[in-house]
Amino acid sequence: MTLAPVEIRHVQLPRRALGYRRGAVDALLGEIQESFEDVWRDRADLRDEVERLEGDLARYKELDVLLRNSLVSAERAADELRSQAGKEADVVLDEARVRAREMTANAEAERERVGAEVRRLRSLETDLKADYKAFLLGALDRLDVATAERVGPETLV
Repeated sequence: MTLAPVEIRHVQLPRRALGYRRGAVDALLGEIQESFEDVWRDRADLRDEVERLEGDLARYKELDVLLRNSLVSAERAADELRSQAGKEADVVLDEARVRAREMTANAEAERERVGAEVRRLRSLETDLKADYKAFLLGALDRLDVATAERVGPETLV
C-alpha cells in the first residue's frame, strides 16, 4: 500500500502500557514524513522532467523526419538538376555538331565555288592570252604588210 506524505502525518499509532515513547515515535514519524515528502517532490519533479524530455524527444523525432524528408527532396532535386543539365548538354552538343556539319558543308561548297571560279579565271586567262597573242600576231602581220608596202618588196629580204 502506497501512502502519501499527508497520510503519514496523520497516522496515529495505538498506545499500550509499556509501549514506545511517544516523543521518539513522533520525531521518527516526522523525519519519515519529511524524507518521504522530499522523495515525493523529487518524484514529481522527475515526472515533470520526463514529460518535458518526452516532449522534446517527440519534437526532435518530428524534426528528424522533416530533415530526412528535406534531405531526400534535396537529393532528388540535385539528381533532377544533374539529369536536366545532362540533357541540356546533350542538346547543346547535338546542336553544335549539326552546326559544325553545316559549317563544314558550307565551307566545302565555298571551296568548290572558289575552285570553279579559279578554273574559270584560268580558262579565261588562257583564252585572253590566246586572243591577245592572235591580236598581236595579226598586228605584226599587218605591220609587216604595211612596212613592206612602204618600203617595197625588194628591201625586205
